[in-house]
Amino acid sequence: MLNSQLSPSNGVTCMVKVYVKVHRSGDAVIVAVCDEGLLGKTLAENTIKFKVSEDFYGGDLVDINEAIKLIKSAYVANLVGKNIVEAAIRANLVLRESIIYIDGVPHAQVINYE
Repeated sequence: MLNSQLSPSNGVTCMVKVYVKVHRSGDAVIVAVCDEGLLGKTLAENTIKFKVSEDFYGGDLVDINEAIKLIKSAYVANLVGKNIVEAAIRANLVLRESIIYIDGVPHAQVINYE
């Protein structure tokens, strides 16, 4: 389980929050999601510098389950952080083999062809 994320059947609400920002380009919907603690940080490893920018990721702070719903409706989704990437794996949206790690932080992309 992720950071106190318990099922509603336990009577405990999900406490994991992520930032979600929805971008639209024509008919395409792009969803950017990052774990709450990563917004505004720069991840650096070797020659890679990855900015979890407020412009791209800094939307609404939502429950992780709401973020998963938005990812399912997107054409493309960019995910950064252990909580959201693990939730996407459990929702069968991301294969573990497709994850890259930058500064120890998982990053994944989802492309829905439907």
